[in-house]
Amino acid sequence: MDMSSSYDEVAHAHASATAKRVNVAEKRIINGATDVNQLVPFKYKWAWEKYLAGCANHWMPQEVNMARDIALWKDPNGLTEDERRIIKRNLGFFVTADSLAANNIVLGTYRHITAPECRQYLLRQAFEEAIHTHAYQYIVESLGLNEAEIFNAYHEVQSIRDKDEFLIPFIDTLTDPSFKTGTPENDRKLLKSLIVFACIMEGLFFYVGFTQILAMGRQNKMTGAAEQYQYILRDESLHCNFGIDLINQIKLENPHLWTAEFKVEITELFKQAVDLEYRYAEDTMPRGVLGLNASMFKGYLRFICNRRCRSRTHKLRFRTHNLRRADT
Repeated sequence: MDMSSSYDEVAHAHASATAKRVNVAEKRIINGATDVNQLVPFKYKWAWEKYLAGCANHWMPQEVNMARDIALWKDPNGLTEDERRIIKRNLGFFVTADSLAANNIVLGTYRHITAPECRQYLLRQAFEEAIHTHAYQYIVESLGLNEAEIFNAYHEVQSIRDKDEFLIPFIDTLTDPSFKTGTPENDRKLLKSLIVFACIMEGLFFYVGFTQILAMGRQNKMTGAAEQYQYILRDESLHCNFGIDLINQIKLENPHLWTAEFKVEITELFKQAVDLEYRYAEDTMPRGVLGLNASMFKGYLRFICNRRCRSRTHKLRFRTHNLRRADT
């Protein structure tokens, strides 16, 4: 049997199974049997509301004037070498990170979610990840940076590579064509991936970079880049909140997945992630800069980690110290 006929048979079988009108009570986030092509009736109104909020927040990078940033970057005395290092490291991480996030959505997560209102938000989220990648490329192009250096940083800079290598196995799991939910083992793999991307990648790995660039903007430096980062932070905060709502709804509908062993696995992932992001802070700030230094981020990252865990009613707690922070 060729692939096209196999696909047609699967599509026909799905259409036959979902030919009846949708009963909202039967909708499920994963492993649902209702028609994924019927957006309404809504069951998960929170997902639709976040989709509308994302649309209302729409922006494009080229709307931001980069003239002042360009002049400052070209001025030999405009920025210190430590400030330039922060900008290049930031772009080196983010320019591929949002591509990884988009790939995870469109090639993995989307096909395993069976609630159409949640799928609608995921499509919006994937587009926003593309906008963010566009924004970083726009900054790189505007400043005349070495594209090969920036776009290959995730291969060549260890602190960036370590974070990406932490994430990639979870992408590979969901994008594997043979992977399907429907068993406790695979449902936990999906849930773990959602936690990694919503709570760790978008909810933790982005925040050293956000804090650094926004601190630069507060000092009236690289204001065009900082403005774009503010829009990106707004988008990513919504992505994180959506992901947490999705995770908690899956837990509610599938309480058997949230075992003691699984919670231990998640706890270890968070601990590893905090260590990786702190090492990234050390690499990007070998000395104090912008009123910040790497050691200040120990308390900040633990604070954020605790916040993500509380949002999932998880028990992991770090002792924290106060730090001026970006909106989390």
